[in-house]
Amino acid sequence: MFRIYLLLLFLVSQLQAQKIMIIPPNLQKGDTIAILATARKNNADNLKPAINLAKSWGLNVVIGKTIGLSDHQLAGTDEQRAADFQDMMDKPNIKAIWCVRGGYGTARMIELVDFSKFKEKPKWIIGFSDVTVLHSHLNKENIATIHGIMPFNVEKATAEAEETLRKALFGEELKYTVPFQKENKLGVAEGELVGGNLSILYSMMGSQSQIDCKGKILFIEDLDEYLYHIDRMILSLRRCGCFEGLQGMVVGSFTKMHDNEIPWGKNVHEIVLDITKKFSFPIVFDFPSGHIHNNKTLIFGKKVSLEINQKETILKY
Repeated sequence: MFRIYLLLLFLVSQLQAQKIMIIPPNLQKGDTIAILATARKNNADNLKPAINLAKSWGLNVVIGKTIGLSDHQLAGTDEQRAADFQDMMDKPNIKAIWCVRGGYGTARMIELVDFSKFKEKPKWIIGFSDVTVLHSHLNKENIATIHGIMPFNVEKATAEAEETLRKALFGEELKYTVPFQKENKLGVAEGELVGGNLSILYSMMGSQSQIDCKGKILFIEDLDEYLYHIDRMILSLRRCGCFEGLQGMVVGSFTKMHDNEIPWGKNVHEIVLDITKKFSFPIVFDFPSGHIHNNKTLIFGKKVSLEINQKETILKY
């Protein structure tokens, strides 16, 4: 009997150790979504394209209290932004939260947010750039999130980018075929997709929101950075063990990169390949997601298959 008891304890501990990712419910026509700010300030006068887009999908829109608030660069104080986010998370009639824009500030409020009710009844959190703080933090809480266009970007977003967000929200199939890039590292991989903005991932190292890469496929993108700093950040990911057990890497858009008067000597592709050269996982470059108009939607926390061959790259859920 004692041996059976020990076996049962072992089996229970193994089940508890397994990470079961929670996928929020798909949206339905008639559902209500909230637009709010977790970072940089934003007025309501540029939200009409996003509101019209959501309504064209059959959704209702509620505007958060942070829209129009101002605390220097931020959409109100940390406490105001956290309270607005908390309110929309806890309201049962709100089925998704669409972060209005990035910038900086989400990390300043996240420790003020109580996710206990949200974990019981999760809903989609949508955004990219600084919203990576929420993506990574909620991934550690085993809740999937959506990396996609934000209300601030809708007016300039491509119709294709908009359609991929709709598909993600309503639970339709997402599959991407990307043209071959000569720098790609060929191979096949499968795993949970995680990641986001490289600068934000780098800034969260050592915190409770630090990304967990083991057994996963990592997506990275960035904007307006110096090449030497890209090298520093990717090197830091390696030194923190992020590439140990990584199954694959998806390198998105690296837009408006800068160099010093004395050049760094490598572009983004070369930096990635140099720092990851001792690893065998496949890598695809120039995946259309990030700070670009054609910002394709990704679901972080869901399993994807990745095939990189000499003709094309296929990523599908």
